[in-house]
Amino acid sequence: MSIPSSNGQPVKKAKQVKQLKPSAFSSGRPRWHYWLDAGVLFVLLGIAVLGFAPSFGGDPAYLIAGLGGIAVGLLIAAAGAHWRLGLVLMVALSFVTYMLLGSALAAPHESLLSFIPTGSSLRGLLLGIVFSWKQLLTIAAPVGVSVEVLVVPYLSALFTSVVAGTLAWRLRRPYWTMLPVLALFITSIAFGTSEAFFPVIRGALLGIGGIAWLAYRRELAQREPGAQRAAARPAEAGKPLAATANRNRRLVAGAAVVLLAGGVTVAAAPLISQADDRQVLRDAVIPPLDPHDLPSPLTDFRRYIDQDKEKVLFSVTGLPQDGRVRLAALDDYDGIVFNVDGPSSGSFAPIGDPKALGGNAGGEGTSQLSFEIQDYSGVYIPDARVARSLQYEQADGAESPLYLNTESDTAVKLDGVKTGDKYNVSVAFPNRVDPKDLAKANFGGVTMPKLENVPQLIGTKANDIAGDKATPFAKIEALVNYFRQAGKYSTGAGGSVQSLSGHGAARINKFLSGKQIVGNDEQYAVATALMANYLGIPARVVMGFYPDPKDADYGASTVEIKGSDVHAWVEVNFDGYGWVPFDPTPDKDHVPNPPDPQNASSPKPQVLQPPPPPQEQAELPPDSSPDALDNDKKKQDPWALLGQILLIIAYALIPLVILAIPFVLIALLKRRRRKKRLSQGDPAQRVGGGWNEMLSLATDLGAAVNPKQTRRETANTLVEAFPGSQSSTTALAQRADSVIFGAGQPSEQEVQSFWGIVDDSLKDMNQSVGRWHRLRAKFSPRSLLSEAGVALAIRSKSSTGKPSPVGPSPVAQGGTKKPEQQPEAGEPPSQQPGNYAEPDEQTVARPRPEDPGTQR
Repeated sequence: MSIPSSNGQPVKKAKQVKQLKPSAFSSGRPRWHYWLDAGVLFVLLGIAVLGFAPSFGGDPAYLIAGLGGIAVGLLIAAAGAHWRLGLVLMVALSFVTYMLLGSALAAPHESLLSFIPTGSSLRGLLLGIVFSWKQLLTIAAPVGVSVEVLVVPYLSALFTSVVAGTLAWRLRRPYWTMLPVLALFITSIAFGTSEAFFPVIRGALLGIGGIAWLAYRRELAQREPGAQRAAARPAEAGKPLAATANRNRRLVAGAAVVLLAGGVTVAAAPLISQADDRQVLRDAVIPPLDPHDLPSPLTDFRRYIDQDKEKVLFSVTGLPQDGRVRLAALDDYDGIVFNVDGPSSGSFAPIGDPKALGGNAGGEGTSQLSFEIQDYSGVYIPDARVARSLQYEQADGAESPLYLNTESDTAVKLDGVKTGDKYNVSVAFPNRVDPKDLAKANFGGVTMPKLENVPQLIGTKANDIAGDKATPFAKIEALVNYFRQAGKYSTGAGGSVQSLSGHGAARINKFLSGKQIVGNDEQYAVATALMANYLGIPARVVMGFYPDPKDADYGASTVEIKGSDVHAWVEVNFDGYGWVPFDPTPDKDHVPNPPDPQNASSPKPQVLQPPPPPQEQAELPPDSSPDALDNDKKKQDPWALLGQILLIIAYALIPLVILAIPFVLIALLKRRRRKKRLSQGDPAQRVGGGWNEMLSLATDLGAAVNPKQTRRETANTLVEAFPGSQSSTTALAQRADSVIFGAGQPSEQEVQSFWGIVDDSLKDMNQSVGRWHRLRAKFSPRSLLSEAGVALAIRSKSSTGKPSPVGPSPVAQGGTKKPEQQPEAGEPPSQQPGNYAEPDEQTVARPRPEDPGTQR
């Protein structure tokens, strides 16, 4: 567009230049303030990132990804705050930075030289935005250090740090900054494991650090120049020492409250937290493998010693002489088979990093075992305790998911172990335990499943054998020695005495009730475990293999495991020692006695007998089953259910009670202070106490203090701060001066009338502010701390003989109400400053209004 000039020639209109918004860092604050903000946010977010430690097994790769993401995110937030970038540009900048630096921080194994992006690393970063979250939850911990799982701490840290930095440097109110910090803290918990990583310490540090930083930022906001802030504290204007004293007092009080809350939290955490109740996403997103869907390996025990007796199942290299190869630990019994119980024995989860399985604690060093499968088949993978790594190589070159239960040291391959499969296992065999040490130990506090359909004879035999034993070890030792000494070994093959297979309730009942106890590992291990559990002993059955010491290749570097090497034993959990193996099966040379030939009858020819006549089934009385009886008891005893509900509610209220203790204490102290002012002292002192009661409320409402003003001057200041209290406050000041400086003592009726005006003034002051301010003032400790500080200063001055800066009240000076110094002409006694102020009197200014949380 053009416009005509003075000489008639068209002149182009100058293009309007868009003025750039000033940087968020140009507000006048020193630069080190912003560096301090960045440092605090880095530490708080870093504390949150530590929650991923159990998932990654302590591997530092997750820290590099998480802390690197925090640093990059804060730099992006700083750039956005400086150049005032909008939402679209911030998202674009974050995504580009995420892809460029992600190869070095979250995909070092997929990138070139651990930092140069490659197609594999970029693809993993891109797909990880969507799929890494599920991948982290469906892999057994430790999950490894691939890009598929490292994206979670990297991306979550990057995103939350960008948001936290943006909120901290673009908003006046810093409180919103804690939301992304808490979001990262919760994310690390939700995507972690049931094993918490120093939860109390991390939570306390996060809470204390966050509160301290928010208080620091609020203090900076109050010190910023502005008309509102200048008017908010007229009593401190031109008095930097008073302002500094008030600020230091607030900082000390805030630090004391934070430290007290942190100490109470740390002390109470063990009482209100239970690690067994910790639930995370991986427990609910995809249900773990249910071992009840798998066949019990103990059902194949007879097949190994009969059909596969001479077959080489697999070969193992590196097995020590006394080493054992285990298939599964079984602790759930239903009267038919012994199987693996999911809840009590941990869960089966896909193996993440095959080089770092974690495993249980303890072990005499680490051994490397190499397995090669020959005629063995099944879903359970032969391994050993305690597996530290498992690198599996299938014969066909394919890859199938492997599942591991670290609680029972049991590995599973759902499509089955096949001939030609090879794998290497790094194991830590348990320490050898001296029986003398076990004699002093107690049983471990592990949770065992409830066994069902157990023969009644189990309890009778258990009490007869070990019921009178005093120590835990003596009980299990008595059971083991009983079977080893009285038991006879037989597989029922090769002309030996008949020994039926199986370990169901009928088989175990017959096993224990015969003239001779005849069986093999299957029956002895099951019977011992059932008796032990009946006596309260945490015991389980383990099935596995170990070579016969009489074999020629026993102790060789490579051992061939045959079907005849199958065994079953019992493991008992001792406190401090873990699961300790026991062998209740007698030696194979303890063969049963042959049957007495004199009692043997000649066989008679079999004759087909007619079927017996049908008999009517006996009718059981209704509600005679144990479950029905239990239900009847529960129905007849409603107080038991009510007690459980009340107990749950009580546990849930414990944290709330702990948090409410400081507020209740403040409320009780204020109530005690009001009662003391109203009832103690002579009438003139009680009148002065009423005035002080009003000043205490004004202080709690957030007002500043000027102790050198008179009551009427203070009343004028209060009217400015709380306009709704004009009539009552002014009348209160005049009435207090007339009563305190009048002749004689006021009557009881005058004191009660004065306190009535006090209550009206308190009500008017409360109505002048919002509901939130009233609630905050009710539990604010400001007036209590201020009065304690003044009293301490007066006591200190009195001990040194120096006069107090605040003149003592005439009431405090022996009840003299008339001032010694005569007022100047035209000045009433009530206008003389400093000659009657009580130690806890305070004058307030209008409280500073809250600043809106607007963007700079």
